[in-house]
Amino acid sequence: MDTMILQIREVDADDVAVLRERARRSGISLSAYLRNLIHQDAAQPTNAEVIERIESEESVDIWPEETVKYIEAGRPQ
Repeated sequence: MDTMILQIREVDADDVAVLRERARRSGISLSAYLRNLIHQDAAQPTNAEVIERIESEESVDIWPEETVKYIEAGRPQ
């Protein structure tokens, strides 16, 4: 896995103190804590990305009645 050095400037001191404390409570360094936050954010698609992916997929023609039948077929009697 390739890695890069990332520098963030002008972060509010109170925010840094909160993040540093959260890292300490997690038993990891501030750098590791921030890497985890960045990874979690990057791994979770935004709503816009999800919509873009859905719009790029081929559409399927289906009638509402077919949807109702499909749902009802999956329900226990």
